[in-house]
Amino acid sequence: MSWQAAEDPQPGDKLACDAIETVIVPRARDLGGFEVRRALPSARRQMVGPFIFWDQMGPAEFLLGQGMDVRPHPHIGLATVTYLFDGEVMHRDSLGTEIPIRPGALNLMTAGKGIVHSERTAQEARAVGAKLFGIQAWVALPRTHEEGEPAFVHYGESDLPVFSDHGITLRLIAGEALGQRSPVQSPMPMIYADVQLQAGASVPFDSTYEERGLYTVSGTIEIAGDRFGPGQLLVFKPGDRITVRAIEGARFMLLGGEPMDGPRYIWWNFVSSRPERIEQAKADWKAARFDSVPGETEFIPLPGPAPKVVSYP
Repeated sequence: MSWQAAEDPQPGDKLACDAIETVIVPRARDLGGFEVRRALPSARRQMVGPFIFWDQMGPAEFLLGQGMDVRPHPHIGLATVTYLFDGEVMHRDSLGTEIPIRPGALNLMTAGKGIVHSERTAQEARAVGAKLFGIQAWVALPRTHEEGEPAFVHYGESDLPVFSDHGITLRLIAGEALGQRSPVQSPMPMIYADVQLQAGASVPFDSTYEERGLYTVSGTIEIAGDRFGPGQLLVFKPGDRITVRAIEGARFMLLGGEPMDGPRYIWWNFVSSRPERIEQAKADWKAARFDSVPGETEFIPLPGPAPKVVSYP
């Protein structure tokens, strides 16, 4: 997804327990037909492991004939990680990829030195009343992979392992958890999981990675006696083993990884360890030097001077 301008999320309630470092409550923004809540980057926390961008899309129900239309736009230095709870999005990119993503599947698009893509609701979905609910995340690439060749991999719902026992259903998107290992390959060590708990069930979140977070999607959870409702990003301190218990049926995402290999700069849809590389990407998009997306005739123009290059260490 293209990064549209939005206000920074604001800190949430005071720390709930010693294990929690920051609570971020994203601000909602209407993008015309659906709502987005951005948790990363924020004024309080810019990254959690390699995760540098986190948007909750929806939940939304479109009028007949309408849907999501994110026109072609470029990326460098990152990988987009798209995961849906409801609805469908048609992905097209400059590699010639054209594939829908549906709930439980994963689209992993590695931009490397540069890629262009669009995200739209297919005509078939518009005809019956489209829905949209999911997470669009970006992960920064290590310096060794920032200028690599762009790539796209789709993992179907049946490709991602699921652990189900004692009121826990955990779909492992990336990394390892509860004895499961995801087939998703990435150059940055990370954990990413979709967890659903029945009321009273609990699940551990081990301190395998130094940086860890939890994003609440629905229901109410409890950590060390404090409760959290939907739409909050909890960032944990390193080293503590966390146990998450559901007060009522709840759904949340686990995310994290090792700290990045140095600071990152971000402007619009570009991420890099070097600010001059972002300037080059801006010039390349303005001069139409990126590859085009087959079948697309539109594009998102380079924004005006308002966005600033920001360092996210």
